[in-house]
Amino acid sequence: MAGKPKLYYFNGRGKMELICWLLAAAGVEFEKEFLEKRKQYEKLLQDGFLLFQQVPLVEIDGMQMVQTRAILSYIAAKYKLYGKDLKIDMYVEGTTDLMGLILMCHFLSAENKEKQHTVIIEKATNRYFPAYEKILKDHGQDFLVGNQFSWADVHLLEAILMVEEKKSSVISEFPQLQAFKARKSNIPTVKKFLEPGSQRKPVPNDKYMETEESPPNELL
Repeated sequence: MAGKPKLYYFNGRGKMELICWLLAAAGVEFEKEFLEKRKQYEKLLQDGFLLFQQVPLVEIDGMQMVQTRAILSYIAAKYKLYGKDLKIDMYVEGTTDLMGLILMCHFLSAENKEKQHTVIIEKATNRYFPAYEKILKDHGQDFLVGNQFSWADVHLLEAILMVEEKKSSVISEFPQLQAFKARKSNIPTVKKFLEPGSQRKPVPNDKYMETEESPPNELL
């Protein structure tokens, strides 16, 4: 019997949080190994685990998988979270773009970070959230694709929660998204991941990237 998936990344959210969310939503237990010293990264390189010399890395089903999108696609397919509508890729890419704007904040100066926060809220409320509001309204179902829980739903919920960390009232003008958030947050596997003490990473602080030794650029 295969063991639990094992995730390698630095000690923060970053791209690995997307993978944690999807595994958790699928009800899959997993382990993490945080790369807090350069020698840990170099060991993975020497062992041939990092095909493109970067993380995230996930050991799953006897494989060493890299490249975030490939890992997420594999997990979604394996645990039947890919849905039956190929629009799922389009919806996932939209939330990926939005979350990318948020991830960028962690590497900016204080002044530029404030500017980026403004950009995030503006694009969330004028570009991304109106699109998902319309999708849900037109679709008339509880889920983004078909009528079943999928990777697209997980991604959208995570994006909503991330933007709410910047502005708590950000979906106040989007009734479909409010209802969506309430429904998806109460799915048992998701609810468990949102509870205190889960493997979900907290909001990043000023020590987000701090380690005993500076992480190599390849980890970023």
